[in-house]
Amino acid sequence: MPKIALVTGASQGIGLELAERLAADGYCLVLVGRDPHNLELAAAQLELDQPCRSITLSTDLSQPGATEWLVDQLGERGLEIEVLVNNAAYGASGSFTELDLDTQLGMIRLNIASLTELTYRLARLMVRRGHGKILNVASTAAFEPGPGMAVYYATKAYVLSFSEAIAQELTNSGVTVTTLCPGPTETGFQRRAGIEASRLIQIGMMSAHDVATVGYEGMLAGKRIVIPGALNKATVQANRLLPRRLMTRVVGRVLRNR
Repeated sequence: MPKIALVTGASQGIGLELAERLAADGYCLVLVGRDPHNLELAAAQLELDQPCRSITLSTDLSQPGATEWLVDQLGERGLEIEVLVNNAAYGASGSFTELDLDTQLGMIRLNIASLTELTYRLARLMVRRGHGKILNVASTAAFEPGPGMAVYYATKAYVLSFSEAIAQELTNSGVTVTTLCPGPTETGFQRRAGIEASRLIQIGMMSAHDVATVGYEGMLAGKRIVIPGALNKATVQANRLLPRRLMTRVVGRVLRNR
C-alpha cells in the first residue's frame, strides 16, 4: 500500500512546498484547502513535477463540522494517513479591540480548534498502527506576545505548547510530532494579514521552499521543534533573555512600524 500524506493549506506557500517534498519521497497526497480551483492547480503542478497521485478535498476548516467531514471522507475512501501536515492558518493585523471579532474567532477555530481536532482524530489511528508523523506549522510568533496581532500570536503559542506536550505523550508510540516555527516567509501571508513588511522583516525573509525543506528534514529526523534560519534562531534565543514586558514592547513596536 502506498504511503499517504495529508496537507492542509496545501494550495500555496509552505503547504505546497511541503507537498512537493512528500511527493518527491513517493507519498500519495491528500491536499486540503478552501479554494477548489487553487487546489486543482496545485495537484496538477505536483503531478507534473513528481510521479505522484493527488486527491483534493475542498473545505473551510474554520467552519463547524468541517474537520469531522474531512476525516469521514478519508474513512470512506479507505485512506490511512501516514503523515499529517497541519499548515492551514491565517492572521490579521490591527488592535484587538478594533479588529472584527468574527475574523478573530475564525482565526481561533482554524489555527487552534481545527488543528487540535484533526490531530486528535488522526493521531489516535496512528498510535493504533504504531507509526506515523505529524508536522504542525506554528511560527516564531509562538515564542512571544504580539501586540498588533494579539490573537494570531496567541494561536501560534498554543500550537507550539500543544505539540510539545503531545510529542512527549507519544514517546515510544511510533508516532512523532514536530513543530515547524518559521519566521517571515515569502508566502503572501503578510499581504493577506494586512502587513506591509518592514526592511527589518525583509532582511530575515526566507523562501517557502527553504522553510519547507528545513521543516521536512526536521520531521524525518524526529525533531520536536524546528526553527529555520540562523536569524530566526538568534531572535528566539535573544527573546528568552529579555524581560517579558520589554520583549512585548519591542515586538509591538516592530509590528507597529512594519
